Amino acid sequence: MLKLTFLGTGTSTGVPQLNCNCDACTSTDPHDCRTRCSALVHTHGRNLLIDCGPDFRQQILAHHRTGSIDALLITHHHYDHVGGTDDLRPYCSEAHPFPVFCTAAVAEDFRRRMPYSFANPPYPGVPRYDLTVIHPLHPFLAEGVEVMPLPVMHYKMAIVGFRIGALGYVTDAKEVPQATIDALEGVDTLVINALRHEEHLSHMNLAQALEVIAAVKPRVAYLTHLSHHMGREADLLALLPPNVYPAYDGLTIEVPAP
Repeated sequence: MLKLTFLGTGTSTGVPQLNCNCDACTSTDPHDCRTRCSALVHTHGRNLLIDCGPDFRQQILAHHRTGSIDALLITHHHYDHVGGTDDLRPYCSEAHPFPVFCTAAVAEDFRRRMPYSFANPPYPGVPRYDLTVIHPLHPFLAEGVEVMPLPVMHYKMAIVGFRIGALGYVTDAKEVPQATIDALEGVDTLVINALRHEEHLSHMNLAQALEVIAAVKPRVAYLTHLSHHMGREADLLALLPPNVYPAYDGLTIEVPAP
């Protein structure tokens, strides 16, 4: 059995968005309070973190305070997905650098963003990382767990989602190629981004996300990377098919073995 905990389900500005008084941003429903997008996968005795944004510390304190984290999988290098990587320090050591799996472009950005972590000799106490470059549609092992990187387009940027067993996880996609649809065949649970109702340059809107869900045909799907423009969860639920739900921060789901 695989479990996934949604640490954050919001877009780059989070919800509530600063300087906004819309219905979503003033909602008293805790499900409408969304930190930046991230998730934690629990499987085969391992905890794999997907993305590590600027809200990582508060997310872990709220949902996984005393638990281990064994590796980080990064979808792309935008700040809302990597801005919290320095906070992985308690999981790192010089003797055992923390495993990070990402594309070559992300690895280059990672080294540029945190040069102190790769200096030789290192400054005492800095977080240390073991970067492994991954390639779309080429499976890899993250601390013994098989992961398939899935190519998607974030406007003109090639990024990745992930398939882990019967779970598919795709965020920040604007276009999902047929190769990724094929690679998701047979998933039980699909997590996919849906930014808002209106068209957007670099993210799928709700209608486009539902089209991908219909093509993949999972048993159940969860929407993530939601902005305040999507409105309140209570209103969104009424618009969704019976097997599609808005994810919310702190939600833990179980995914049956394939």
